[in-house]
Formats: sequence, structure tokens, C-alpha cells
Amino acid sequence: MNASNQVRMAVINPQAAPDSLEAKQPPVDNGTECYGKEGYFSREYMAREWEQVWTRSWLIAGVASDLAENGDFFVFDIGGESIIVTRTPEGVKAFYNVCTHRGTRLVWDERGNRRVFVCPFHSWSFTNAGELRRITDEETFQPEVIADRPGLTPVACEVFAGIVFINMSGDHAPLREMIGLPPGYLEAYQIDKMRVVRHVRSEWGSNWKVGVEAFYESYHLHAVHPETRGVMGDLNVQYDLYPRGASRMIVPLGQPSPRIHDQQTVNDGLKEMLRDAGINPAGFTGTAADVRRAIQVGKRERADRLGLDYSRFEDGQLSDSWATGLFPNVQIGCHPEAIFLMRFLPHPTDPERFYYDTMTLILPVEDPDYRPPGWMGLPEGTDVSGKVRPATEHYGIEEDARLGPVLSQDSALLPVVQQGMRSRGFKGQLWGEQECRLRHFHVELERRLSGQAG
Repeated sequence: MNASNQVRMAVINPQAAPDSLEAKQPPVDNGTECYGKEGYFSREYMAREWEQVWTRSWLIAGVASDLAENGDFFVFDIGGESIIVTRTPEGVKAFYNVCTHRGTRLVWDERGNRRVFVCPFHSWSFTNAGELRRITDEETFQPEVIADRPGLTPVACEVFAGIVFINMSGDHAPLREMIGLPPGYLEAYQIDKMRVVRHVRSEWGSNWKVGVEAFYESYHLHAVHPETRGVMGDLNVQYDLYPRGASRMIVPLGQPSPRIHDQQTVNDGLKEMLRDAGINPAGFTGTAADVRRAIQVGKRERADRLGLDYSRFEDGQLSDSWATGLFPNVQIGCHPEAIFLMRFLPHPTDPERFYYDTMTLILPVEDPDYRPPGWMGLPEGTDVSGKVRPATEHYGIEEDARLGPVLSQDSALLPVVQQGMRSRGFKGQLWGEQECRLRHFHVELERRLSGQAG
């Protein structure tokens, strides 16, 4: 795309220093190609994605706070694979969740604490560091069969910014290089200190890429989520593209959409955002145009009162949603108080289904006034103390996952999108500049599918 044809998009803070994490990134020329639609239905394409993308990319398996003690583990299922991620005295390690004797699935629990994994088939046992501990009736094996003492098969694993990544490829680029975000970007949120307060995995009726695409733009908000128009500046969004398929959109919260006429009234949604920031709306004397700044000031004052250091955050990070995408399948809604981590996980056999896996993590603070943003949709009564890690909630494709009205609307719409894309009348997606993250994602996807993993 020629620079002369670039649409001038929003800049959240024109005064941001070039080295600020808030600074608008230089434009990226990703062309104007209209990609085909077979990747949303084809099992052959799905198989290519598995071999060239899923098994060769750094994937978020979970969060480090779920592995606080030696022996803590969780299981990460992706496609047809299952991987054990566990804390050992030497650090966090990952292994394929199979016994090396006959291939039996070794661990069935989603998480727990074990220093020894025992196969349910023949009782072979392994340490949580992957070493073979015991072969049942070892004397009945020819020595040559077990001469190499077959321990668990390792998977590359690294912890970065409180997040656990795995990579199934034996030949992969360094994690920090592949993340694509500037140094300090994720680290600022101190995710390692946050705790999971809700974890939901629900099945949705579309290809996983339809899920990614829906959450990578704010263009649809006015149509699909009209209730957000009173609290989100959907036409004031800053879109930024980074290397390796990473991207973000800074969605200004605490301000009405430019699409609506009333830019003065402090509506109920804005009042709730003031409460989230520790401000009593009854005593607020400003207009809607003053709410975003009031949220920023209120959160800094609250942080000072609670002894929290917010000096590392830009003002915009206190009010806005820095919706940050990591290739291939992650978006993180980043806030100082909490993050909302979304993973779009492919169905193991059906290209027209995926799993929407979300974790809400909060920074535990002993103060009832300190709470995660209301848009994260935590059900009433959720324990947000972070003292007990809740079990993962599982929901089928027809079940209500209690994700809140906005996400429920997305869940209902995506199957309609998937069905419509099958029509002979649809040739391929036409992306505007509000959808630049989608094009950026697909450019990286095609690069990976061509075998360029690094």
C-alpha cells in the first residue's frame, strides 16, 4: 500500500516519546491482497496449519502462577497433542503427556501437584523432571529394549513475563525474538504476581481464525455490541503492528463513541467505570469528556494509597485496553489490575470448530476498592482474592459459558460468519484500515505456512 493511500488512523497520545510503549508504531505495508477462504473449511489446510504453524510456533501453554511449588503441574491440550507443564527443582519443564512404554496418556487431571507420574496402564513411573523412575517387572524385558532408560519426551519450554510458552519444534527461533513486542511491554504488568480467578474453555462454531479476526478489530463494536458505544471510543482506536505477527489496538475506555450524538452525559456505563477506578460517581461533577482522565487520576491516587508503584505505566494504560495479540492465537487485554488472556485453540478434527479459552488474572490486593475492569465480565460472586485457583469451567457449543453479554454476542455471531463464508457469493475478505491487524496476521500466517518458521 502506498503511503499516499494510507488512511490516517488514531493516535492515542501524539506527545508520546518515540521510545514510549504508547507511541504509535510506523505503518507497515502488508499489501492489498484478497486471501482465499479455503483455510476456514479445508481439512488439508488444517493439516498444513498443524505441521507448519502449531507445531513450530511458541504457544502460550499457561501462566507461571499456576506452578508456584515444586511438583505443581497443568496439562495443555492443543490439537491432538497433550503436554504436561510442571515445576521441578531445576525450573519449569514440559513433556509430551504420553508414557514411553506403550503411548498411554499419562496424566488425566487438568492440574495438580505430583513429583511422580505413574502410567495408569502398566504402572511405569517417571519423576516430574521426566526421568524414568521404575519399570514394572523390569526383569522381564530384554536389556536391549530398555537400555536407553526411556524417560518422558521433552518439549521446549520457557517462562517469560509470568507466562509459560512451549514449542514442539526441535528447531525453533528464540522465544523473545518471536514474541515481537518491545522489551518491557508485557513485563510491565507483572503477570507473574497475578493469580487466575476464572478459567473458561468453551466450544464455538467457527474456524479458530474467525475467532482471532473478531477480536483483532473494533470495527464491529457499533453493530454487534451497541451497548459499548457509551463507554468506548471505537473510532479513536490506535492500531500498531509489530514483527512476527504481533499487533495491538489501544481502545480508549471511559469515553463515548464518536458515533453517538451525546458527548456530555455521564451515562451508567461511564459511572460504572468510575466506580472501577475507586471514584464515587455521585460526587463526579465533570462531563463524559472528563471521565477518561478522571479514571487515570483516580487509579494513580488509589495505587499510591495502596503502596503500588504505577510509575512504570503511561496514563493511557490506566484507562484504556491495550488489546495485545501474539501470533498465532492469543489476545491479551492488558490492565494494571488484571489481564484477560484469550487463546483461540483449534479443534483437533473439525476445521469449523474451535475452543475459546480465557483466563482472568488479577493482582491480589487486600482492598475491596481494587478490582478488575468490569468489561472482563466476571460473574457476580466470583472470588477475586486469588487465594484459591479455580477449576477450569468447560462448556459445549450450545451451552451458556457466562462470559457476559458482549462475549455471548460474539459467540452467537461467529457461526453465522462461518456459515456465510461458505456461500458462492463470498469470494474472500476485504479488509479496511480498521482491520489492519487481520491483514498483518494473515501475512504472517502465510509466511509460516510457506515454511518460514523463524
